[in-house]
Amino acid sequence: MRFSPNFLDEIRSRLSVSQVVGRKVALKKAGREYRGLSPFKVEKSPSFFVNDQKGFYHCFASGEHGDIFTFLMKTEGLEFPEAVERLAAEAGVPMPKQPERNIEQEDQRERLYRLLEASAAFFEGALRSGPGGEARRYIEGRGLAAETISSFRLGFAPNSRTALGSHLKAKGFSAADMASAGMLIAGDDIPEPYDRFRNRVMFPILDLKGRVIAFGGRALDKDAPAKYLNSPETPLFHKGHILFNAARARTAGHEKNRVIVVEGYMDVVTLAEAGFEETVAPLGTALTEDQLKLLWRFAPEPILCFDGDSAGQKAADRAVEVALPWVKAGHSVAFAFLPTGLDPDDLIRQQGSAAMTDVLAKTRPLIEVLWDRELKAQPTATPEQRAALEARLGALTGSIQDAAVRNHYARELRDRLYQLGRERSAMRMASSGGNPDGVRRQASYARPVATPDWRSRDRNRLGGNSGERKFSGRRDALSPPPLVSHELASHFQSISPREALIMKTLINHPWLIDDHSEAIADIAFAAPSLSVLRDEVLALHARQNSLDSATLRTQLSKSGVAKVVDLVAQTITHISDRFAEPDASATDVEAAWHHILALHQRQVALGLALKAAEEAWYRDCTEEAEIRLLDIKRQIASEAAMDQMDDEFDQPDDDASDVKRAG
Repeated sequence: MRFSPNFLDEIRSRLSVSQVVGRKVALKKAGREYRGLSPFKVEKSPSFFVNDQKGFYHCFASGEHGDIFTFLMKTEGLEFPEAVERLAAEAGVPMPKQPERNIEQEDQRERLYRLLEASAAFFEGALRSGPGGEARRYIEGRGLAAETISSFRLGFAPNSRTALGSHLKAKGFSAADMASAGMLIAGDDIPEPYDRFRNRVMFPILDLKGRVIAFGGRALDKDAPAKYLNSPETPLFHKGHILFNAARARTAGHEKNRVIVVEGYMDVVTLAEAGFEETVAPLGTALTEDQLKLLWRFAPEPILCFDGDSAGQKAADRAVEVALPWVKAGHSVAFAFLPTGLDPDDLIRQQGSAAMTDVLAKTRPLIEVLWDRELKAQPTATPEQRAALEARLGALTGSIQDAAVRNHYARELRDRLYQLGRERSAMRMASSGGNPDGVRRQASYARPVATPDWRSRDRNRLGGNSGERKFSGRRDALSPPPLVSHELASHFQSISPREALIMKTLINHPWLIDDHSEAIADIAFAAPSLSVLRDEVLALHARQNSLDSATLRTQLSKSGVAKVVDLVAQTITHISDRFAEPDASATDVEAAWHHILALHQRQVALGLALKAAEEAWYRDCTEEAEIRLLDIKRQIASEAAMDQMDDEFDQPDDDASDVKRAG
């Protein structure tokens, strides 16, 4: 409906901005203006101002600006006509009359509103009377308080074909209006219309103004063909356009900046009683586009809460399909999954509201649920299978109507595909003993590292493959002794020399743990086996503080890390690594320990920086990203060269070695 400027100005002249805003914001006079904390953003210092003379408010924290109509729309999720109607009533300004052609239609709608209100009152009375005993026992079994039952206006439809119809007829409503409102089942092939809802617990469905527009009924008869029955489509009710409890949840959703979507009526009622008043539910159907847009009027990222079973996962998958085309900047959906076998009603009654709070604290964004769904749909072991995944993701991304969001999704999913390819390559390398062709090589145990799948021109710009070797420490890999088993050889290929040297030092000198336990616990090992070994060493130390090397080795030999201990013990050391041997002095060990730990931390930092720079270059292909990548590779190459020089310097002279052996 269009409103004339004069009509809107008349409302503005009777209601000041400070009067309307002051109901939600504590305002203080500041010169000619009023000042308060922003209702749009959490803040400690007031940055929200109201100017009655100019007729607007302005929030410097969020940039929100508007008049009294805008304020109601922003803070209560009202549409413009709703805001106008509410403020007009408050100001005492009569609403403009509808055009003549709509008078008959409006009269019918008003009759239906009155008819449905009378039906709700009838059901409430039936619940409290004698015939409603079974329904009362069902509701009491759910543990609902009397205040909750009254607030949601729960009722009971008697097990009769004529009870409601007779009641409404006595109030002057025609059978035609009862059928139009969905309360009677009628038709040319039905001689006598009869009540639609019979022997059911009744849940009134309200529109955003709090008017009854339909009902949902839960069967009390176990043999009923439909456990839940909703009103049919009527002039007032379109089930894909409204949500159960929307009128109540709208205010709570704006206050908490959150709205929760569950699957059933009773879930909503139970959650609301437990303090989650911002909960709504679709009306027996999957979430629709119109319902999603309604949710965004309550909160920018509704939480879709699903059961943790396969049915809940399927419902989440359908929700992904519905939501994805309509996401836009600042508006999306999040997903929360309940423990398997429990719905929200069960969870609250069995474990309390804190359990639901924990579920809501673990929400997952839309893109993660989308990615997991597609990742599980088909295998991704081969390039062809990953190409099929890429095609599916491309089609889904292309359905997003907002161009900016579509581009961000495409970039994020491209990055995930890139990472997936690297992970699959690493797994394949590991399963083939570290060689791409699966053939064990005797000459070298160096482990190749997958590089980004850049085009050849990109490799040329970045200096070919010369800088693509991942920096691993002083030597490219450990060289296992001739008689090391194949299983240990595989371990050697995945453990850097410096990491092995750190653990060898720790095992030979466990007294280091006394002063450096926290630093040891924080070491980021690339090899998972060394992390396990380190944790076992710390655990043994915690149980027996005065550990010597021999005792520690004995204890470790009895655990599941014995083979890793053997591997670390066989680490080839150089002259400068003598501090790791059991007979090294405590002074030398202490000094060298700080040195190798610092070198390792530097190595880890460079590795992380290289990974980030590679991904930034692959994603953005900008000059800045290229410069950053080249700089990190130069640092890595410099570190590797320094280590190589140290290695060569540490090698004993051949002649000297011969003399030593001869002597």
